[in-house]
Order: sequence, then C-alpha cells, then structure tokens
Amino acid sequence: MTVLDDVDDQSSSQERESATKRSTWVSVVVNLFLTCFQVAAGWLSGSQGLIADGIHSLSDLIADFVVLLAVHHSKKAPDADHHYGHQRYETVASMVLGGLLLAVGVFMIWAAGQKLLAPETIPTVHLLALWVALGALAVKEGLFRYMLAVAERVRSSLLVANAWHARSDAGSSLVVAIGIGGNLLGFPFLDPIAALIVGFLVSKIGWTFLWDALHDLSDRAVSAEQVATLADDILATPGVLGYHDLKTRKAGDLMLVDVHLEIDGDLTVREGHDIALRVRQQVMQRHPVLNLMTHVDPVISPRHVLDDALATP
Repeated sequence: MTVLDDVDDQSSSQERESATKRSTWVSVVVNLFLTCFQVAAGWLSGSQGLIADGIHSLSDLIADFVVLLAVHHSKKAPDADHHYGHQRYETVASMVLGGLLLAVGVFMIWAAGQKLLAPETIPTVHLLALWVALGALAVKEGLFRYMLAVAERVRSSLLVANAWHARSDAGSSLVVAIGIGGNLLGFPFLDPIAALIVGFLVSKIGWTFLWDALHDLSDRAVSAEQVATLADDILATPGVLGYHDLKTRKAGDLMLVDVHLEIDGDLTVREGHDIALRVRQQVMQRHPVLNLMTHVDPVISPRHVLDDALATP
C-alpha cells in the first residue's frame, strides 16, 4: 500500500466520520422538535396514538446520541487493551439501539391494550392531532431520505440502521394518522389500535437490530457473496496456487480475515513472504478489511507435477 493510498484512506475515514456526525445532529434537532410537539399535541387533542408516536420520536433522540457516542469511540486508535481498534463500538451501539426500541415497543403495546380493554375511556380526538400526525409523517420521510443518502455515500451500516429507523417512524406516523382519521369519523377504537400497530412495528425493528448485533458480537462471518469476492482476489494474486481455511468475522463496518495460502514449495521464504504481502495489499485495498492474517502452506507446483510425469519412462 502506497503513501498516497494511506492518505486517501485517512481522508475517506475523516469524511465518513464528519458526514455521520453532521447527519446525526440534524436528526437530533428534528427528533427533539417532533418529541415536544407530538407529545404536547397528543395530550391536548386526547390522541394516544400521537403520544405513542411522540415517545417513538424520543427513542430516536436517544438513539441519535448512542450513534454519536459510538462514532466517537469507534475511531479510537488501537491500544494496549484493544489491539484491533474499537470498531465494535458501533456493533454495541446497534445492540443498545435495538434493546431500546424493543422496550419502547413493548410499552406501547401494553398501553394500547389497556385502552382497548376499557373502550369507554377512549376519547374523541381533536382535529389538531390529524394535522400534527400528517406533518410528522412528511418530516420523518424527508429525514429518512436525507440520512439514507448520507449513509450510502459513506458506507456506514450504523447510519443505514438509523436511517431505516427514521423510515419506520414515517410508517408509524402514517398508521397514527389513519387511526386519528378513523377516530374523527366515529370509530374511536382506531386511535389505540394505531398505537398498538406502532408498538408492534417498533418491537420488530428493535428485535432485528438486537439479534443482528448479538450475532456480529459472536464473530458472525460476512455474507457468502463477500467471501466469494475475497477468494477471487486472493486467487488472482500472482504466485497463489490455491487457498484453504478462509475465515471471516465482522468488526463494525469492517471485517477480519484469516486465510491459508498455497504457494509453490520450491520458492524461498522471502519469495513466499512477498506473495503473502501482495495478497494482503490486494485484499485490503479492494475490501473493507481491518486486518488480514495469512499463513503460507508449501505445495507441489503443477509445473513440477507435469515435469515428473514427462520424465517417467
């Protein structure tokens, strides 16, 4: 890897961190406004669904601060206690975010269920709730599109998760708006049903994030497609006759890779080392690899097999 490559990688990392922080702070401001406005409007208009949506926005606000904390810590350089750096802070943050969403979703389900068990306590909401729900829907959809565009540009899985979290908020606001509209049309039970649906949506998303993060922290391998492209680049390196025991595990948005390289046994130690070094450079330049550990296994070259066959009388 050249000095120019190092500079490019550092510049890309700095751009990624800057874009992540900027988009997350935009989300903080938006969710702070939505939380206050939705909860206040829900209380004034008597809409449980709108209050539930406001609590959902509050969970987003907390999630945004989790993301900022993760971004700050994951960029720390390797130290005596973390030889591979701190990339997994992002995975831990995703797990915390998932647990938070799951807890909020379960609470929403419980609160809506209490209302549905006592339908006489369900009030008719004010028209204000409908306008606020529609406004929140538009704002959340816009926030999702902005955050997803940034996430795809800087290739951050944590930011992608937070962006889709914003999309789930837009979906919940749509459900809430429908529930409020039904309540205004004379079907009061539709408002707590909307809150119930939002609770299920939030719980499902939270469980997905939590489960994925737990798998990643348990050294889950990368996808089969990523392994296949890694293998192609390894085999394309001059001097590599084959490979075996290719293993991967995730470390935040990066991966750790181990592989045994099959190299002509007649080569010198230095020549075998140079081939392994070229494999490492090739893979780390073309893939999001934090570290590649290689082991050289000497094998009989196909050229020698052919020579021996021709020499046999």
